[in-house]
Amino acid sequence: MSNLRTIDHMPKNTNRHKLDTQARLYNQIARAIEYIAENRLDQPELDDVARHVGMSTHHLQRTFTDWAGISPKKFLKALTLEDAKRRLRASTSVLDTAFDAGLSGPGRLHDLFVSTDAVTPGEFKSRGDGMTFRYGFHPSPFGECLIVASERGLTGISFIVDDRDHALWEQQAGWERATWVQDDASTADYAASAFSNGRHGGELKLLLRGSPFRIKVWEGLLRIPEGTVTSYSDLAERIGRPGAARAVAGAVANNMIGYVIPCHRVIRDNGGITGYRWEPARKAAILGMEAARAG
Repeated sequence: MSNLRTIDHMPKNTNRHKLDTQARLYNQIARAIEYIAENRLDQPELDDVARHVGMSTHHLQRTFTDWAGISPKKFLKALTLEDAKRRLRASTSVLDTAFDAGLSGPGRLHDLFVSTDAVTPGEFKSRGDGMTFRYGFHPSPFGECLIVASERGLTGISFIVDDRDHALWEQQAGWERATWVQDDASTADYAASAFSNGRHGGELKLLLRGSPFRIKVWEGLLRIPEGTVTSYSDLAERIGRPGAARAVAGAVANNMIGYVIPCHRVIRDNGGITGYRWEPARKAAILGMEAARAG
């Protein structure tokens, strides 16, 4: 029988209304993204996309651009298969530099505002006995998300796909003996830092929960600069495990700190944008926005 303990410290005045509004907006744009991705070879017009999601052309153009920071037309270009292949080729030299630079100090990644720590073997084996994880639900540019943190740092980010309970269950897997406390107020700063790309100020500390191999893969992901992408086989080579592309793919798929540990920056060798725990449309959205910011 599970020893998992969950405590509700949710404040009375929640941001539920804000989350609901933001979720509706994201769902509309997500449908547009999915339509564009599925029909990219036909290069759909804005009218076609607007008709599919039930919005006026003007409203879709304005809402999409406000949300994504890029117009639907430019987003379509970023999603084309040939563009993805080009980005894979163009990223090679950038990644060479990033991986050669390595770490600029103990535990700190060279080009990010992130530092990492790992749970001890004892904590891992005991399934979190004696540990406390605080969690909260927050809006993000990519829909509602679940933030999980311990006193040693951020331990989880999940985007809500099915429902809140499922997202929490995924984060709790393996840590059934820990105490879980819903505390949106204490996780709000982590949410702000996670999606500010370092603009929020201060260092974002991560507590990684996984085997040594998986942690090595996740630290490799943290070295991939925004605006670039790589393949599973290339990432395997870069972390010193050539031929282990399948194992690397498994580690990438088991990343539970979405967005901050950028598993979305790994795509198939053929440029395909698939295989994302929190829906391929969301992965495409993140890559499109990062490509726009990177110019």
